[in-house]
Amino acid sequence: MERNVYLAWRDRKLAESPRSADELIVEVRHPDALTSSELAALRERIRRANMAIYASPDTDTDMARLGRQFGLENLDANWLSGEDGISEIKVSESGKGYIPYTNKPIKWHTDGYYNPLDRKIRAMLLHCVQDAETGGENRLMDHEILYCLLRDENPEYIRALSASDAMTIPERMGEDGVARPEETGPVFSFDPGGHLHMRYTARTRSIQWKPDEATLAAVSAIEGILSSASPHMHAIRLQPGMGIVCNNVLHDRSGFAGNSRRLYRARYLDRIK
Repeated sequence: MERNVYLAWRDRKLAESPRSADELIVEVRHPDALTSSELAALRERIRRANMAIYASPDTDTDMARLGRQFGLENLDANWLSGEDGISEIKVSESGKGYIPYTNKPIKWHTDGYYNPLDRKIRAMLLHCVQDAETGGENRLMDHEILYCLLRDENPEYIRALSASDAMTIPERMGEDGVARPEETGPVFSFDPGGHLHMRYTARTRSIQWKPDEATLAAVSAIEGILSSASPHMHAIRLQPGMGIVCNNVLHDRSGFAGNSRRLYRARYLDRIK
């Protein structure tokens, strides 16, 4: 991104960025049948922060219909999702050890960081049907804000993280061989429309960083920002009927008690229009 263009974009991003999770919340009646004013309010928050949170008395929501209201059509299904491409996220033996299907904490990440580059996850919906007895809080951070903070600290971090070999996700072996092939690519990239995309995980067992000084310094800088008390970081404990609509922002999840927590997740190759 050319410097003058970047500075104008950066100044606008930082000025408009919400300073609390409360600024992201919109009260709605039915998430899958939004009124024009509800949709406009959610879009306004997404424009500012790449995310919005709705709060509704309706726990029974048609996720695909919800997504279509934001121009989202191309679901990225996986073998743990239903036939409709929607995943039920709960503690489950069928999750075969995948952390989202346990009550363990999940570190900072963007969804689909292990996907091939021609199948980037650009948007995600998360809808809560039942919260946990205790815990299960999410923290959220606009990946564009993280980009700004890194670039302001040292532009070399962005150059290193934009390299085509910055980050490698090793192959994952299943009982019958390779369940997921190795994937190598950048952390930061720009889509044809000029929108910033980020693929990242704070996990250490499922990632290999390019072993050069610039990349490792950039990764350490990300870790420093995500471990700080940034005003751009928002914590939310979803209650039944609440949900997140986002352009695949950074997020994590705290551990929780019991097996009652249940959410539905839809991941899209589209970006919110």
